[in-house]
Amino acid sequence: MNQISDAAHSYMLFYRKQNNSSMLIYHFSFYLVSFVGHMPLQRPSPSDVLKGFVNEAKNETGSINATPKTQQKKGIPIPPQVVMQPFTSKNISRINGKAKMKSDVDESEGFCDLKYGSYCIWREENREEMHDSMVKKLKDQLFVARAYFPSIVKIPAQSKLSGEFKQNIQEVERVLSESTTDADLPPEIQKKSRRMEAVIARAKSVSLDCNNIDKKLRQIFDLTEDEANFHMKQSAFLYQLAVQTMPKSLHCLSMRLTVEYFRDHLFDKELSEKYSDPTLQHYVIFSNNVIASSVVINSTVVHAIDTVNQVFHVLTDWQNYYAMKHWFLRNTFRDAVVQVLNIEDPDSYGKATLSHLTLPVEFRVSFPSNDSAPAINNRTQYVSIFSHSHYLLPEIFKNLEKVVVLDDDVVVQQDLSALWSLNMGGKVTGAIEICSVKMDQLRSYLGDHSFQKHSCSWMSGLNVIDLARWRDLDISETYWKLVKEQVSMKEGSALLATLLTFQDQIYALDRVWVLSGLGHDYGLDIEGIKKAAVLHYNGNMKPWLDLGIPKYKEYWKKFLNHEDQYLSECNVNR
Repeated sequence: MNQISDAAHSYMLFYRKQNNSSMLIYHFSFYLVSFVGHMPLQRPSPSDVLKGFVNEAKNETGSINATPKTQQKKGIPIPPQVVMQPFTSKNISRINGKAKMKSDVDESEGFCDLKYGSYCIWREENREEMHDSMVKKLKDQLFVARAYFPSIVKIPAQSKLSGEFKQNIQEVERVLSESTTDADLPPEIQKKSRRMEAVIARAKSVSLDCNNIDKKLRQIFDLTEDEANFHMKQSAFLYQLAVQTMPKSLHCLSMRLTVEYFRDHLFDKELSEKYSDPTLQHYVIFSNNVIASSVVINSTVVHAIDTVNQVFHVLTDWQNYYAMKHWFLRNTFRDAVVQVLNIEDPDSYGKATLSHLTLPVEFRVSFPSNDSAPAINNRTQYVSIFSHSHYLLPEIFKNLEKVVVLDDDVVVQQDLSALWSLNMGGKVTGAIEICSVKMDQLRSYLGDHSFQKHSCSWMSGLNVIDLARWRDLDISETYWKLVKEQVSMKEGSALLATLLTFQDQIYALDRVWVLSGLGHDYGLDIEGIKKAAVLHYNGNMKPWLDLGIPKYKEYWKKFLNHEDQYLSECNVNR
């Protein structure tokens, strides 16, 4: 085996000088195949081999074009079962997405031997770029250094090494405390890494008790696992905080609009006749988010065939009332009109007021696809329903008989005028049913109340409401009665009361009207998104949040006014 490796080394040195990688492959393959197959061969002496190389190099036609007979005459052995591959796609190695001939590939990249498999081609085509590789390398070095350091310190003769160890560990710890990506690292980090690597290498050469190293490694591993669990819990907490807190940009926008409202004293157009005209198309939006309600109105108006008959009522709270007023006074939406109402004002609507605005309530429901399915296969659905504020609609809009309620997390993509000619057959509200979530699957919320187990649940988002029928059946009174019965049940009381109140009073809208799930489901079909009349971003990942699903955000962002001064100043357009 030593003779084979010596001869192979001679081959490589000679052809590397001659810059003839093709012949290197050809002749080196002979020895490689011989070694792997354990075939007995009559190997020529090294001197004969070198003579043959020199003669071959002098040949003008080159050894690649030489015939086997010619090679045999020149003293070069003919390797059995070795065939030179023609120029085909199989002879091409792909490096960094670019095709290169084997003769042009750097030796450090290696060659692909198709006879024994083409893993190297697959590896190059599927190689993923590692981000922040230096930070990861430093963390690995620090992990190993901490394992060796306690044992090195205990050896008096290695005091100098332990001092260097301690210094390098402190330097790397300080760098990692200030840097999380490679871009944050200082310029001299390569030198620090090399010094740490050299110290670790010296520590490995010292005779140590392996049991101590093993114990320290296990201890560090346990601490790392505890730290990972802590960060996982912290991440979950911060995620919930992020989805429930208003982003800084939207808070900035609301404050700026409030200040400008009292500074500019814009003329408040009074269009009371349109606000209460039952012959017009009235849309109701419950929202405390200026930009979200604006997107809903803008997307509805843009796709409407006729906007003269459109009236939008935005119901908000004290905190956002003046910001809403100023925004919709300085922005127009074709011929549609917008009314902003403060639902918390006790002097405006008498008993039709609440102490605070409540938005549509979302419940995260998870259950297995079947009884034997593991927990990892659980299906998750966000069910959004009416809030307490919705049950004030008949009193707030006493002169209206029909309204369409839109949540502030929807985007309209088609004309909605057909909803006004919808015959709901005496039902109170039209909604999208979710037959993937049956009433029986919500029995933990519904308790012992009587309900139809196999009936489908339904969603808010887009709802057509017959206010006249609502008043006839006294839906609001039924709801408040059920809520009072469930005083101890805080979270599920709204879900229970709403589902039981509207039992047998839901008109199922065609599913082409609304596509839901854009706030939690990454796997929605893009073609289905484009065809839907309304997109509902139900879930935690709302489109105005940084946590929003990026590929769905574009359908929401295109209805923002990117030239608006306040949006630019508050960085809302990013």
